[in-house]
Amino acid sequence: MRKRLSLLISAGLLLGLTGVAQAGESGLVRTDSGPVRGTVLADHQQYQGIPYAAPPVGELRWRSPQPVTPWTTPRDAGQPGPACAQSAGAGSPSTDEDCLYLNVTTPSRHGRKPVMVWIHGGGNSYLSGAGFGTSRLAVQGDVVVVTINYRLGFFGFFGHPSLPDSGAYGIEDQQAALKWVQRNAAAFGGDPRNVTVFGESGGAFDVCAHVTSPLSRGLFQKAIAQSGGCSTTWGANGVIHGKPASAPWISKSAAQTDAVALSAQLGCSDVACLRALPASAFTAIDRGATPVVTGNRVLPVNPVDALRSGRFNRVPLIWGNTRDEGRLTSATVPEPFDYNGLLQQAYGAEKAAKIAAEYPVGESARLAYGTVLTDGVWACNQLADDRLLSRYTPTYGYEFADRTAPLGYFKDLFSETFPGGALHSAELAYLFDIPMFDLDPAQQRLASTLIRDWTTFARTGNPGWATYRSGNVQEYSLGHIGQVNGLTRHNCSFWNSIG
Repeated sequence: MRKRLSLLISAGLLLGLTGVAQAGESGLVRTDSGPVRGTVLADHQQYQGIPYAAPPVGELRWRSPQPVTPWTTPRDAGQPGPACAQSAGAGSPSTDEDCLYLNVTTPSRHGRKPVMVWIHGGGNSYLSGAGFGTSRLAVQGDVVVVTINYRLGFFGFFGHPSLPDSGAYGIEDQQAALKWVQRNAAAFGGDPRNVTVFGESGGAFDVCAHVTSPLSRGLFQKAIAQSGGCSTTWGANGVIHGKPASAPWISKSAAQTDAVALSAQLGCSDVACLRALPASAFTAIDRGATPVVTGNRVLPVNPVDALRSGRFNRVPLIWGNTRDEGRLTSATVPEPFDYNGLLQQAYGAEKAAKIAAEYPVGESARLAYGTVLTDGVWACNQLADDRLLSRYTPTYGYEFADRTAPLGYFKDLFSETFPGGALHSAELAYLFDIPMFDLDPAQQRLASTLIRDWTTFARTGNPGWATYRSGNVQEYSLGHIGQVNGLTRHNCSFWNSIG
C-alpha cells in the first residue's frame, strides 16, 4: 500500500480568431481547425478532447508537435482525450501516445474573460488534465479555464544524442497548447492577451520552464507556480520514497548518457529501432519524476541560472507552497522507520547529524522527517525563487496552511499521531473539483477566497496582497488569511547555513 501510494506523490507531485463567433447556447464553437460541439450546462459550457497538435506517433515520436489535420464536421467534445502514455506509478497506466488534447471550461456568458491554462502535476511522468474539475473555478472566477495533456516520461523528455534539441518535447507540447489558446480563446469568450499559466508540483516546475524559456515569451502574461520552483532539488527519497536524488532539470550531456544506456537496455542501437518499439516497452520502466533536459533551444540554460541573471520572461508571478509539503512523502516510508538512516542517505553523515540535532524526533519520527522535507526540499527553495524573481518582476509569495484539509485517497496513510496537515497537493481540492476530496462549509469559504485571489490575479496581475519582501508570504488557513514570514517558519537560515 505504502509503496504504491509513494508513487502517487508526483500526482500532487490545465483568442483572437477572426470571423469566429463566441461560445453560444448551442454548444457549437468553430476553432481554427474545425467546429467542436461541447456540453451546455446551467452556468457554464465544457469542451473536452480538443486536439491541439497531431498525434505524436510513429515517425512523430520524439519530434516537435505538428499541426492538427483540419476537420469540417462538428467534432464531439463531450469527453476528454486519453491520458498520455505512462507507467502504473500513479494508478492510471496508459500506453496511448495519441494524447495531445485539451479541455476548455467557460462560463455561459460572452465577453473577453481572463484565460487560465492549467498544467497538471505528476512529476512529468503521470496523470492528465482531465483529472481536475474546473467548473467551480471558471464560474466563480468568471474565467476561461484550459487543462491540457502533454507527453510524459520517456516520450516527453528523452534527450538522445541523435535527436537535436531533444529532451523537452513535453514543454514544447505545452507551448503548442498555449499557441492554440492564442488563436482560439476568443471563440470561447476568453482574452488571448490575458493568459495565466499555472501548475502544481511537476506542473509548477513546468511553469518555471515557461518563465525561463525564450520560446514561451509572449504566450502568457502571468504565471502561478504551486509547490515547485526553479531552485527545488532533493536528496535520495526526498520526493518519492525509494527514488534517488534529483532535480527538475538535467543537463544535455547527462540526459544523452542516460538515453544511450536506456537504448541498450531496450536492445536498440539507434532512434529508428526505438521508434519501432511499442509504448509498453517504455511504460514498463518507472523511474518516478522525470527531469526536463536543458541546454537545448527550449531551455538554453538551467532555469536557476536564468533567474539569477534576470534573463527570463518578466511577468507578474504567484509563487508558493503548502505548509506541510513533506508529510505525504514521509507517510509512504515503510516500517521500520529509520529516521537517521533516511537523513544519511539524503544528506550524508555530517549534514545528517546537524539536521537530526536541529529536527529532533520528539513524539514522531515521521513528523520530524516530514518537517525536514517540507523545509529543506520545498519551502526554502520556493522562497529562494521568490527572492530571485522579486528583484525583477512583481512576485507574490503564498503558503496554503489549512491543516484540516481533506486527505481523500491518502487518508489511510495518516492518524491522530501523524496527521496529514497541509500536505503536498492539499490546495488542489480548494481550486478544483476532485473526487473524494470533500470540503466542509468552512473549507468551502476558504476555497472561495483562494479562487477569488487566483482569478483576481489572472484578471489584474495583483491577487490583493503585498508583493514578496524579506520572507513575507500570504497564508491561507481557516484561522488566518494574511502575511506570515516563511523564512522563519521553515527555518531557512539553518538550511542556508548547511548548504
